[in-house]
Amino acid sequence: MLVHKPVLLKDVLEYLRCSEGKVYVDGTLGEGGHTEQILEKSYPTGKVVGIDLDNQIIERAAERLKKFGTRVYLVQGNYKNIKQILAEIEISKVDGFLLDLGVSLFHFQNQERGFSFQLDAPLDMRLDKKNPVTAARIINRRGEKELAQILWQYGEESWSRRIARVICSYRQKSRILRTGQLAEIVVSAIPAKFRSKKIHPATKTFQALRIEVNQELKGLKQALEDIADVLKPGARMCVISFHSLEDRIVKRTFRKLSHAKESDDFYCSSSPRIKILTPKPIVPTEEEIRDNFRARSAKLRVAERC
Repeated sequence: MLVHKPVLLKDVLEYLRCSEGKVYVDGTLGEGGHTEQILEKSYPTGKVVGIDLDNQIIERAAERLKKFGTRVYLVQGNYKNIKQILAEIEISKVDGFLLDLGVSLFHFQNQERGFSFQLDAPLDMRLDKKNPVTAARIINRRGEKELAQILWQYGEESWSRRIARVICSYRQKSRILRTGQLAEIVVSAIPAKFRSKKIHPATKTFQALRIEVNQELKGLKQALEDIADVLKPGARMCVISFHSLEDRIVKRTFRKLSHAKESDDFYCSSSPRIKILTPKPIVPTEEEIRDNFRARSAKLRVAERC
């Protein structure tokens, strides 16, 4: 299995200003690529708290990071519970925070997890195996209107209603339990002349299901506010997103916390809590995209605690 390459690594390290004696949090540990380099840059006394939902990938990261000994502390949990996690390990404030909101290459390559339509596998898509909701459960139990809404809201799929209708028609004859099965259904639902030549027709459907299964967007805004609260003055948070839905939430929440006026949903705070360091998101260079194709859609936004 290929090793996951950390995205926008050079930029993240520069903005975090890693140095010895500091405490950092990697809220989406994955295989530990970013954490490894943060620990290298903060040698010999810098520490990292690494958090991930998936115990299987934490074990993989632990092997990669064991050379750092007690300088790294790994937690199975959700970064959205950051205040509780830090309280339990008796840390009140940190010197830097990283969120890489993309799904690890490990998950796409692991056939049992069902994240990819390129590998025929059970329709699972759970980051946390304790989560009772799988992609198969959603596909086979949700009503047509709700399925269409999920595909439109989380996948921005213009054929959402048609795909939902075909799914509901198909499942009257047989349950949909495999990734390959679902991918074929989605392809059949979209007229051939409207199928994209750049991306597989099932890409948006699979993205939408993954987001719904793992509730990836739910609580993200509040989590960013909580992260701002646990940063020391002058400390920074770096957030990498991979699609417009995530990036929009990050952008608007940063604006709110920096006292910039937005919509009613993102009203002004009473006083600035952060300073935005990236008015426009940082995107990967052509060289990085050639070296790591996964980086092509990444956007990095950075803010500093006032």
